[in-house]
Amino acid sequence: MDKVYAPWRSEYFTKPKGSGCLFCNVQNEKEDARVGILERGQHWFIILNTFPYTSGHIMVVANRHIDTLGEINEDEGVELIRMIAKAEHAVDSVYNPDGLNVGVNRGSAAGAGITGHLHFHIVPRWVGDTNFMTSIAETRVISEELNSSYTNLKSFFNKK
Repeated sequence: MDKVYAPWRSEYFTKPKGSGCLFCNVQNEKEDARVGILERGQHWFIILNTFPYTSGHIMVVANRHIDTLGEINEDEGVELIRMIAKAEHAVDSVYNPDGLNVGVNRGSAAGAGITGHLHFHIVPRWVGDTNFMTSIAETRVISEELNSSYTNLKSFFNKK
């Protein structure tokens, strides 16, 4: 059997699990780089996905607990579209993907790892990026270390 080593992922299994909502805890952090926050808005923040599907996978996350799209008020909706558009532009500029998946997983049955705190995924995609590793080994190969992803994307957001 072949083995793929990814020692940096051991932190997911070994670090103590915090209490409360992960997204609430993250946005209370004062050092954005420590938790991967790329930009903060009035109603939403943009953050690097710690366990990405591909390099450059980021999320737009509500500042408050919102469970459904229907709970988004008008001001939040306007800012949400602006933040998703900015995230899209950042990923396009930094990674030059062949396409993007932009979406939301609402509820655990739909694949949401964190429920009750609405968040949108922006996932860069390239022709041929889904290969035998994902299909057969249930393993994703991420070609860029998370700190590099953060640095590359943060340089885009710093341009304002």
